[in-house]
Amino acid sequence: MTAKQIQEYILCLKEERYYDAHEALEALWFPRRFEENSEIKLLKGFINAAVSFELRKRGRLPQSKKVWTNYLKYRQELFKTDSKYLNEYYKLTRFVEEVHKSSSNNL
Repeated sequence: MTAKQIQEYILCLKEERYYDAHEALEALWFPRRFEENSEIKLLKGFINAAVSFELRKRGRLPQSKKVWTNYLKYRQELFKTDSKYLNEYYKLTRFVEEVHKSSSNNL
């Protein structure tokens, strides 16, 4: 994970380009997806959050809720992650959950 990908992910979320947000982290996660590593699992969670937002945007609410549950499952990895980006991950978690809350209020 690099600060550049984090910033790209945030920008995409702000612009409601959720698919692009997913892609910003997918390139980092995919080659390492089989690793039993908390940071990799956390990335998967952030990807799931973006997918949930995209599904909600497309009006597929049941699917969005299911994928959001996956995000919540992987969010717990934040407390196990030892990374130089830990502070950014905490900020990103708060931001993602603000996006979720605001999108839920618009229904």
